[in-house]
Amino acid sequence: MRLVDIARMLSLAGIWGASFLFMRIIAPVIGTIPTAFFRVSIAATGLVVILALMRVSWNFGGKLKVILILGVINSGIPATLYSVAAQVLPAGYSSIFNATTPLMGVLIGGLFFSEKLTATKLAGVFLGLFGVGILTRAGPVAFDMDLLMGALACLLATTCYGFAGFLARRWLDQQGGLDPRLSALGSMLGATLFLLPLFALSAINQPPASWGGASVWLSLLGLGLVCTAFAYILYFHLLTSIGPVKSMTVTFMIPPFGVLWGALFLDEPLSMAHIYGGVLIAVAVWLVLKPAAVAKAVNP
Repeated sequence: MRLVDIARMLSLAGIWGASFLFMRIIAPVIGTIPTAFFRVSIAATGLVVILALMRVSWNFGGKLKVILILGVINSGIPATLYSVAAQVLPAGYSSIFNATTPLMGVLIGGLFFSEKLTATKLAGVFLGLFGVGILTRAGPVAFDMDLLMGALACLLATTCYGFAGFLARRWLDQQGGLDPRLSALGSMLGATLFLLPLFALSAINQPPASWGGASVWLSLLGLGLVCTAFAYILYFHLLTSIGPVKSMTVTFMIPPFGVLWGALFLDEPLSMAHIYGGVLIAVAVWLVLKPAAVAKAVNP
């Protein structure tokens, strides 16, 4: 893997780790659907401005329909599910559960997309999940129905990510490719169109008691512009460069960042178990990303 791809993965992990911090600030105040809708709509607006400044032509090459659908799977539904989780789970917890994405990717790839399941790759995934388990035990949340519902929302979101990574490669990369900036824009537009009617219904029938103050809206700007718009440009670059399975292993790197941001800005507690889990996750990333050994040809 090239150094630039490693740098992108680390940057993306840090940025997406911060997204759980922002959602934890926003969702309990304005609610699930508004949080998800503003996240993707602000991201879409930011991407429109970025592409205009960069003078990128809106030439989707006949793939606008599929990228809009991909946006629902990869952005609209997960943004909603993580907003549900943010109502009840600390930022560190959501980022930890998010680390199941590579497991979903490996299983979905093997079951539906003819991906080879090597012993090393599976060992890396399960070692990463073991690290996630250690981190989960370190947190302050009691094992109750709220934890179960929040965890289920996160796991459903990672399932969406697992499918979306392979669908992006099949629908976009294997049919001539698409500029990652256009992929990110189309994804956010699809998510916005999906959530718009849901947001309208929720705003009319069950508006939040408060639309929040400056901290909420600054968090929304950070969530939409940095953690979503900019992050998705990085993500689609990675999909094109290193493929869906390796791209999804970035989620193994997110928990340490999510736990760190939660501890620094929300006073979520830290313990030695976070270090142990982080080390296991780092080893798991190496197992999943390391190149397979190539057998040498033997002359007869």
